[in-house]
Amino acid sequence: MNAPPLDAPATRDGDRPTRLRHELRAVHGLIHRDLLRLAGQRAHTALMLLHPVLYLLILGGGLAALIPDSKLGVGYQTYLFPGMLMMTVQTPAILVGIRLITDRQSGYLRELLMAPVSRSALLLGSCAGGTLVATIQGAVLLALAGVVGLPYDPLLLALLLAGMTLISFTITALALTLAVSLRRPETFHTLLGVMMMPLLFLSGGFFPLRTLPAWTHALAAANPLAYGVDMLRDSIALRTPGAAVGGVTWAGHPVPLAVKAVLLLISGVVALLWAAHRFERQE
Repeated sequence: MNAPPLDAPATRDGDRPTRLRHELRAVHGLIHRDLLRLAGQRAHTALMLLHPVLYLLILGGGLAALIPDSKLGVGYQTYLFPGMLMMTVQTPAILVGIRLITDRQSGYLRELLMAPVSRSALLLGSCAGGTLVATIQGAVLLALAGVVGLPYDPLLLALLLAGMTLISFTITALALTLAVSLRRPETFHTLLGVMMMPLLFLSGGFFPLRTLPAWTHALAAANPLAYGVDMLRDSIALRTPGAAVGGVTWAGHPVPLAVKAVLLLISGVVALLWAAHRFERQE
């Protein structure tokens, strides 16, 4: 019997996909699916962008005549812009959670679970796809920066894009955390209806948090959306002198930009890890 070539084991090992390669392919496939859905649902995407644009141009334009710049440090539309960016990325990020529930009901999730990859990889792919889609939609709204009085500064746009990516990741992870614990999309929608309006009003996206009653300040300090809006507003202040800075405070002291970014990142990672733990234990 002839001995096998010395390089035969190495060749077989090289031809055999590793587990990590399987996981990365699954993540890539789910991201690709979300991008295809984004490209194929242009009307739906345009309608989602229409909501924050109307808020920015109509509500912002109307209130800009009533609120003097001296109260905010900038015009009201400029002040409102970070909140609208956050609203723009929020909707597609939340839809990831709804899609997980509907995929479970339709049986599509069961087919995904038959793939030779871990459930955590599938959840990571859904989170990455939702984050990317939300960031892309937020980037479209950046085209209106000049309309609200912001310069088309490449560094400023890069800072805002990075901030939206972080916010998208955190909201997507939180949405998945909620989705893995629920079975019915109606329950998910009901909870969102109860939770999202208070979170939006306590984010500082529409008006300064300092104008709210004192008892709401602790609630705002626990609101991840408030840190997201503040982070975007602080990024604008870095490149636009006179822009309003502030929002969430700890014991009366403003929270540094880096701390807000780290808190958002930690919140997203912890939420995703908890969702993965719950997802692995489900039948």
